[in-house]
Amino acid sequence: MRNENEVMNQILEYAENNEMVRAVILNGSRANPNLKNDIFSDYDVVFLVKDPTFFLEHQDWIQHFGKTIIMQQNSFDDNGEKSHIFLMIFEDGVRIDLFFRSIKEVNKCLEDSLKVTLLDKDNILPEFDPATEEYYYTKKPTKQKFEKDCNNFWWCSTYVAKSIWRDQLSYAKYIYDVIMKDHMRDMISWYIGSKKNWEVNSGSLGKHFKQQLPEELWNSFEKTYSGSNYEEIWESLFEAGKLFRKIGLETAEQLGYEYPFEDDEKVTEYLKKIKELPKDAKTIV
Repeated sequence: MRNENEVMNQILEYAENNEMVRAVILNGSRANPNLKNDIFSDYDVVFLVKDPTFFLEHQDWIQHFGKTIIMQQNSFDDNGEKSHIFLMIFEDGVRIDLFFRSIKEVNKCLEDSLKVTLLDKDNILPEFDPATEEYYYTKKPTKQKFEKDCNNFWWCSTYVAKSIWRDQLSYAKYIYDVIMKDHMRDMISWYIGSKKNWEVNSGSLGKHFKQQLPEELWNSFEKTYSGSNYEEIWESLFEAGKLFRKIGLETAEQLGYEYPFEDDEKVTEYLKKIKELPKDAKTIV
């Protein structure tokens, strides 16, 4: 597997020798001074070029970096200028996410706080501040956003309950593992953010939660994951409610908002009834 120096040299060698590439910026984890990179850390690189679409239509440049196992390509519209990104995993395990953007859209590249200039042939880039995670800090939720997440978390829990009763596993798991968990990750991020003065990055999908949560809360969060057994799903659902309640109350207090304890209490009792409901029941109450 190529090491970091080898990969970076390949990137710069190609950029320096290609007249269409005018500047190169490194983004992401390898630009983050707070992260320790490992063998799975990708190279997020932006090439500022004269004509991004040229690289879409002539993809022989990929061979410069090796043979790919798999590649994904996406295109975007930047105010009428097309941009193209190539996500590539190579046979030696190296992953490079290479983004071709027009030099006309250089200002769009300045928004990310994790950025390091690797090459600037025409001095089109300003001097960057030291790379920080500021762009990725958890944002304080509005009162409306907080209330909506709380409401939808408890509302969707009733769908999980009825799906278990109906023996609709795929529906129950989707509502619980996707929709409810999204709201839970929001709340956990806000909880951590409120404790860190909103100067913390919990990572995509909460991948840094384990390092940022107290052990007790992390252990509780682990218990919210379950398999396909309905009894396990019930246990994880009630654990999710317990955790959401605890961090929701604390976060609401930090934000000066009101946690919907009445909804929480009534729905929790409703879930307990559904759990004990016979399969041949004709009424819920």
